[in-house]
Amino acid sequence: MVKRKNNSLKEDLDHILDHTRDLWEELRNGKIFITGGTGFFGCWLLESFIHANEKLGLNVNAVVLTRNYEVFHKKSPHLATHPNVKFHIGDVRDFKFPKGEFSHIIHAATEASTKLNEENPLLMFDTIIQGTRRTLDFAVTCGAKKFLLTSSGAVYGKQPPNISHISGDYKGAPDPTDIAFSYGMGKRTAEHLCILYSKKHDIETKIARCFAFVGPYLPLNIHYAIGNFIRDGLKGGPIQVKGDGKPYRSYLYAGDLVIWLWTILFKGETCRPYNVGSENDLTIGDLANTVANNFNPRPEVKISKTITKRITVERYVPAVERAIAELGLREWVGLNDSIKKTVTWYS
Repeated sequence: MVKRKNNSLKEDLDHILDHTRDLWEELRNGKIFITGGTGFFGCWLLESFIHANEKLGLNVNAVVLTRNYEVFHKKSPHLATHPNVKFHIGDVRDFKFPKGEFSHIIHAATEASTKLNEENPLLMFDTIIQGTRRTLDFAVTCGAKKFLLTSSGAVYGKQPPNISHISGDYKGAPDPTDIAFSYGMGKRTAEHLCILYSKKHDIETKIARCFAFVGPYLPLNIHYAIGNFIRDGLKGGPIQVKGDGKPYRSYLYAGDLVIWLWTILFKGETCRPYNVGSENDLTIGDLANTVANNFNPRPEVKISKTITKRITVERYVPAVERAIAELGLREWVGLNDSIKKTVTWYS
């Protein structure tokens, strides 16, 4: 057994297995293909896959698509060298298909960078569309039965201020004339491709519309507000809020996230999107103070912009009644514990 880099995840991995134990049998003696397996979502998918594989004696192998194995090996050698995880080098847009049959595919590769969306939105859009099409073509070739797309709440476009929690039945969409919505438009098209392939090739395509998350492996130096706040706190502060702190967000713990993703892959209804996230919303300003409360001494919180008399308040918060009612999912780890776990892991 490969020793993990950080034993603080053991409790989380046991928690994940407790809530997915009855789902894994269909993978026994099989193979699963994962794109995006070296990112935030991917590391959690691999951690939980390896744990279930070992504990249940599944004899399953995972093949993970990556552009740069060496970089991942430096970041997570315990995952990169595990005997049940193999790596396939290639770009998601045009990778050479691995040989053999794969019963399940998780397509989690995406370009979610705010910087890329601002500087080269066409590249972001192309990567999402071409990568999804290529991975679906591979699903047809390798005989996959189930295919999970990690989509995004961005497919709904800008959340109306009069809707506190956006439902999976909401028919709104990103503005196709605004290049700021390239990511959301790309994800909408990726979802549509999944529906088309499902109907033509009889693949069970599952769609997880993911919102915002927190936990170990979360990057602390990109556009995620909660990651930036934790980074600031680890440095001793101040915790810097770049705006006026008024937008609303919600955060699901990464351990719960992968329970949701595995459950949707195995049990979700085909061609039926499920929102993935927390319904417990708070303002960015309150989030900064919540993060600050998890450090001793408590760092200062600075809000850059003075609160103005804005007519509307920005929201990005899901309604998850479909996942709760149909799949028995819920939020097990609250925000404060999620932050504590993340801070501990990075400490």
